[in-house]
Amino acid sequence: MMKWEQLLSLKRQGDTSKRLRKEQDDTRLGFEVDYDRIIFSSVFRSLQDKTQVIPLSKTDFVHTRLTHSLEVSVVGRSLGRLVGKKIIEKHPYLQDIHGYQMNDFGAIVAAAALSHDIGNPPFGHSGEKAIGEYFKTGRGQQYKEQLTDKQWQDLIDFEGNANGFNLLTASRPGIEGGLRISYATLGAFMKYPKESLPKKPTNNIADKKYGFFQCDKAFFQEVAAELGLIPNKTGDDIGYERHPLAYLVEAADDICYTIIDFEDGINLGLISEDFALEYLIKLVKDNVHVEKYKSLVTKEDRISYLRALAISSLIGDAVNVFLENEEAILQGKYPYALTERGKYTAQMKDIINISIKNIYQSREVVEKEVIGYRIINTLLDTFCTAYNNTFEGKASNYDKLIVKLLPEKFITEKMNLYDRLLHICHFVSTLTDGKAVLLYNTITGAK
Repeated sequence: MMKWEQLLSLKRQGDTSKRLRKEQDDTRLGFEVDYDRIIFSSVFRSLQDKTQVIPLSKTDFVHTRLTHSLEVSVVGRSLGRLVGKKIIEKHPYLQDIHGYQMNDFGAIVAAAALSHDIGNPPFGHSGEKAIGEYFKTGRGQQYKEQLTDKQWQDLIDFEGNANGFNLLTASRPGIEGGLRISYATLGAFMKYPKESLPKKPTNNIADKKYGFFQCDKAFFQEVAAELGLIPNKTGDDIGYERHPLAYLVEAADDICYTIIDFEDGINLGLISEDFALEYLIKLVKDNVHVEKYKSLVTKEDRISYLRALAISSLIGDAVNVFLENEEAILQGKYPYALTERGKYTAQMKDIINISIKNIYQSREVVEKEVIGYRIINTLLDTFCTAYNNTFEGKASNYDKLIVKLLPEKFITEKMNLYDRLLHICHFVSTLTDGKAVLLYNTITGAK
C-alpha cells in the first residue's frame, strides 16, 4: 500500500540530503517552486502558439494549449485542495508529524496539471500521430532493424506524455535534471507510469498509453522507488500503479477539455446554443440561479455562466469519487478515471460525442490536420537525415546547412541511433505551430 508521506516527497533530482516538509519555508514551498519553474520554461511558453482544438485558428476566443493548461491547473488546484483537506483530517499525522498542509496537495496537482501538455507536438493530437507514422509507414521505416522493440515502439507510437516527462527531467550540459521538479509533482504528472511495450496489456486506465521513453527509464524508476509506487509488471517490463494525485490531474484535464472545448464550439457557431443548453443544464440544474441566468444578455455570457457552474459540479463529483475510493487507490486497485465513475459520467460522454461530431471533425480542423501531417513528415525526414549523416561523417553541404537550422541547445552529439532519432523528435515536438510552418516553408522554398 502506498503511503502519503512518501507520495508527497519534496526530493529533486541530484539531492544529497533529505527535504523535510516541516523545515520548508512556506513563502517558497518546494511544490510552488515547481509551478514557477514550469511557468518560466521555454517549453511551457511555446504552448501559446500550439493548437488546442482549432489548429492555427486566429479566432480570438478559441483556446490554445497555453490557456487550456492554465485552466487545467486552476481546476487541478481546487481538486487537490479539496482532497487534501479531507486527507489531512483523516490522517492527522501528515500535518502533526510531517508538517503537510491541505494546500500542498493543491500545489502539487496544479504544477503537474500546468505541465500536462508540455510534451505535445504542434498541430494537436494529429502531431503525435504524424511523428509516429513517419517511422511506422514513412521513410523512417529504414531505421527499424537497428533498434530494439521498445525503442522502435517509442518512435512509432510517439507519446506526448512521455515527451513531457523528458522535457521536464532530461539533463543537458550544465543543466542537470532538467527543470528539477519535485518527485511528488513528477509522480502526479505521470498518468501512464509504464514503458511503450507491452502496449495496453490491461484495461487499467494507467496502461492506456505510456509515460516514459527508454532513455528516461532509469530515472523514472528512481522516482517511482522514492515515491513508493507499486510495480505491476513482471520480467523485463517496467510499469507501476499510478500516484494517487495523477487521478486528479487527469480529472482536471477531462473536465476542462470536455466543457471548454464544448464552449469554444458554441462560440464558434459549430454547436447551437439551444442544443448546448440541453446538455449543460443536466450538469448545473442543482445550482443554477434562474434569475441570474435570465439577466445575461449575450450568448457568450450565458454559456460562460453555465460553463463555470458545470466545472464546479464536476469538481465536486471527482473529489467525492476520489475520497470514496482512497483506500483502493493507495493499494493500486482503482483501474478507472475518476470521471468514468461519477454521477455525471453519462452527461460528459454525451458532450464529448457532440464535440467529436461538430468540432473535432469539422472541416477547418481536418484541413489543418492534413497540413500538419505534411509539415511534420517533411521536418522529421529532413532533420533526421541531416543529423544522422552528420554523425556518420557523410553529410552533404545541404545536410550541414540543415543542421545549422537547429537551435543551439539541439546541436549536440548523440552516440546511438535511437538517441539521435528521439532527439530530432524532441526538437520537432517543441516547435510552435507557427514556427513549424515557417521552417517547412524555408525547407520547401514555399512562401
